[in-house]
Amino acid sequence: MKISRIELNSEQFFETGDKYFLPHLSLDCVIFGFHDNQLKILLLQWKDTFEWCLPGGFIYKDENIDTAAARTLNSRTGLDQIHLQQFHTFGGLDRQRGKEDTKKIKNMKGNSWLLERFVTIGYWALVEFSKVVPSPDELSSDCRWWNIDEVPTLILDHNNILLKALHSLQQNLNDYPIGKELLPVKFTMPDLQSLYETILNKKLDRRNFQKKVLAMGILERLNERKLGGAHKAPFLYKFNAKKYQKAMRDGLRFGLS
Repeated sequence: MKISRIELNSEQFFETGDKYFLPHLSLDCVIFGFHDNQLKILLLQWKDTFEWCLPGGFIYKDENIDTAAARTLNSRTGLDQIHLQQFHTFGGLDRQRGKEDTKKIKNMKGNSWLLERFVTIGYWALVEFSKVVPSPDELSSDCRWWNIDEVPTLILDHNNILLKALHSLQQNLNDYPIGKELLPVKFTMPDLQSLYETILNKKLDRRNFQKKVLAMGILERLNERKLGGAHKAPFLYKFNAKKYQKAMRDGLRFGLS
């Protein structure tokens, strides 16, 4: 029988959420954005403790896990049809809140189902920074972007989840293209190289990078140059949508490492 999606306030969620969601299983989304040559991470702040955490959620008893991840991303960003990469499952013995945490959270009682040990499934996503409308949920007071090198201490093992997501993203660069979700429709080769360098946290050889990225066959050079630059301003490029989707589906070998 299909369970309807209902809105629960914090008290109902803490006390009866296990009637609707799978117990002991959660998911956490590491949402990456790119802005001003900096990699950003979307974080939530709990209402009562003022601690920061990754956007997460739970899986309805009649819901696929990937669908739950997409629903969580949409509720925090307003975006849909975004590729979500499942990268790791976290099940450490310390994945549960202690009694002191319970005292800080309004409406959470000592026997709440949320105080049990949870195994969480990690996803990461790349989103266009300018299109995101960060939205807190019933349990949070703030939802906003942080520079990746300024992320505070997060709850539970969320800092470790973030590091593993970044490592997974960096490894992914050799096998699948990026940029379509993070750059403007028209961009320069230096813009694309800066994106890769920011994610990898290292400098890349300009000529070698350009040679390899053009060999992938997913870019189209436009008969336009970047406005406001010098006479030799760089040409603008755009992604070929069909070839980009094929590369996302079939993979490629960029050879960055």
